[in-house]
Amino acid sequence: MPYLKIQTNRSLAADDAAALIADASRTVSDVLGKAERYVMVALEPDRTMLFAGDDAPLAFLELKSIGLTEDQAPALSEALCAVVDRALGVPKDRVFIEFAPVPRKLWGWNGGTF
Repeated sequence: MPYLKIQTNRSLAADDAAALIADASRTVSDVLGKAERYVMVALEPDRTMLFAGDDAPLAFLELKSIGLTEDQAPALSEALCAVVDRALGVPKDRVFIEFAPVPRKLWGWNGGTF
């Protein structure tokens, strides 16, 4: 159910990209307490991006999930910023994260909805 999209202006080798999405998937699963088999992660590296008028390393993340609460956002922000810093060298003050709860009836899977 959780879907995480990571956009960054950093380039990554294929092995590093695979390691990043695996780390991000485990992190989302752990923090949300949801089975990793339902977590989806997409990575869009090497994007043309600017933040605060500067193209220094940066990232924008979107996390959507059924049952996501405001109370979970601080722990998710801390954990995901750490993942991005480890993999991309992007400091947490150069990361924006959008958290979005999704109603069960509006999340499709396996030919139906949750």
